[in-house]
Amino acid sequence: MTKNKRILITGGTGSFGQRITRTIMKNYEANNLVIFSRDELKQFNMMEELGSDNIEYIIGDVRDKDRLKIAMQGVDIVIHAAALKQVPSTEYNPVECIKTNIHGAENVIAASIQSGVKKVIALSTDKAGNPISLYGASKLVSDKLFVSANNFEKSDNTKFSVVRYGNVVGSRGSVVPFFQKLIDSGSDYLPITDKEMTRFWITLQQGVDFVLKNFDRMKGGEIFIPKIPSAKITDLAIAMAPNLVQKIIGIRPGEKIHETLCPSENSSQTLEFSDHYVICPSIKFNNFDEKNYKLNELNESGKYVKDGFEYSSGLNPHFLTIEELKNYNNLP
Repeated sequence: MTKNKRILITGGTGSFGQRITRTIMKNYEANNLVIFSRDELKQFNMMEELGSDNIEYIIGDVRDKDRLKIAMQGVDIVIHAAALKQVPSTEYNPVECIKTNIHGAENVIAASIQSGVKKVIALSTDKAGNPISLYGASKLVSDKLFVSANNFEKSDNTKFSVVRYGNVVGSRGSVVPFFQKLIDSGSDYLPITDKEMTRFWITLQQGVDFVLKNFDRMKGGEIFIPKIPSAKITDLAIAMAPNLVQKIIGIRPGEKIHETLCPSENSSQTLEFSDHYVICPSIKFNNFDEKNYKLNELNESGKYVKDGFEYSSGLNPHFLTIEELKNYNNLP
């Protein structure tokens, strides 16, 4: 997929961007990588660590379409990871969230088509399934934009798909480093938003590998969703600090008790494969024949789920035990 290709990563200095950069450099024969982000200090630190022999660092913001077009010259593959992701922050700063997550998605799509990019995968979130937060709603709009982009008149040679998954273990702003900071500071309790709260659980490397795999699978228009376990937040707290009291503090603005990767409303469009699900487009594309999403580009075969099927963190058949949570999070 990546051999002799020029690959651009928006948000390339974030947790995901840095891990996928290292993975591609180590395991794939890409021609070169373009790290596109607005944080010059993170770019400098990344350059110091990884060098610049096959990596180009470009300062820019996905809100700036012209800058994206310049950065995408000669690019074959785009991985769109840039987003505003903190739920409470986006609730209090809705316009900024819309500018980055929605208008930024529009700009990535337009620049990709105009620059002749071959394949684009945009990262999404479980919060885009039946969203109640602005972050989730903005990513649902972004998902719709990337799916419908396959229908643009000039997008015949550019294919767009989406990858949607849940909580990334240890990523910045997630619950594990938050709990760990409290533990290290000597807190006598861990704050729990709700004792029933559950989340999907995936490691950063699993997320990276899933994204790269789907470049080989994609026909264009799919939302790819991995089969991943769930975790109870109370179990995580026990795994990290079994002797600390758990204090219920209530949910934050825009937060849900359970997250949904495949809403029941999409069950008629949802295919199940051995290790993942695919939500097929709800629209028919005008510029090419109807695709058979049951058989992907790797000849993996899927079948439609039962009517009303929902893939929710609260209904997941696979919950991590406390010991498994310790292993996932590299806890003693």
